[in-house]
Amino acid sequence: MRDRIIAYAYLIRLDKPIGTLLLLWPTLWALWLASSGFPDWHLLIIFILGTFLMRSAGCAMNDYADQDFDRHVLRTRDRPITSGKISGKEALAVAATLALIAYLLIQPLNALTQELSFFALAVAIIYPFTKRFFAIPQAVLGIAFGFGIPMAYAAILDFIPMEAWVLFVGNIFWAIAYDTAYAMVDRDDDLRLGLRTSAITFGRFDVLAIALSYALLFLSQIWVAQLANLNNFFWVGWCFAVACALYHLKLVASRKREDCFKAFRHNNWLGGFLFLGILLGLT
Repeated sequence: MRDRIIAYAYLIRLDKPIGTLLLLWPTLWALWLASSGFPDWHLLIIFILGTFLMRSAGCAMNDYADQDFDRHVLRTRDRPITSGKISGKEALAVAATLALIAYLLIQPLNALTQELSFFALAVAIIYPFTKRFFAIPQAVLGIAFGFGIPMAYAAILDFIPMEAWVLFVGNIFWAIAYDTAYAMVDRDDDLRLGLRTSAITFGRFDVLAIALSYALLFLSQIWVAQLANLNNFFWVGWCFAVACALYHLKLVASRKREDCFKAFRHNNWLGGFLFLGILLGLT
């Protein structure tokens, strides 16, 4: 039983919280902007727990979808399904259970938020399979990781304003940036297995594509700051976030696996600094 619990923990990546954080930051951006300050505690708790549950469900679904590929990649061949610690059906059951709990969690919220949750679930299910046919699956990941944005606005305002969609699109480009760096780690393995990633699609222009994606993220943040009437303190967080992006570009320019993975993980700081800018801009 102890070994099985540990296997489930690895399945939902309890040992790797970076994915939850990259999903959480955009949701927090939206909660504070939609509330024009600190959101209600019950909403904050619901969205934080929901973020953790949906990311965990997504990891279980991803491992189920990729089990035939993961066993051929050194970095992933010891994952719970490929190593035989749990079955694919168990992983599906875990994903379904976590998604159901997340849905029950939002029952106190309005109908629009609940309707959006079905779209969020659909994208989370589809994403793992897009690596088989879509040239830039990282864009689909950005949609999945950004669905907390329209849901947060819907929960607070009962409609989704323009600034929410600008924030949402900016988050897609952020995901393309950080997940392309992540895909650069496995590029050789993905090419051998016939998978598609942005790192493969962009080819020798991968670093330039990451730079442009970051630029579009930062432009979208400026647009959102104007729409939300944030004060000039917003630029403090924004400038720190830009500094993070420049550091990431320096890392990925080497195209070394360890540097690319370091750049990916460091995006937690970038998201946090953008949140700091929003916090300061709302004071």
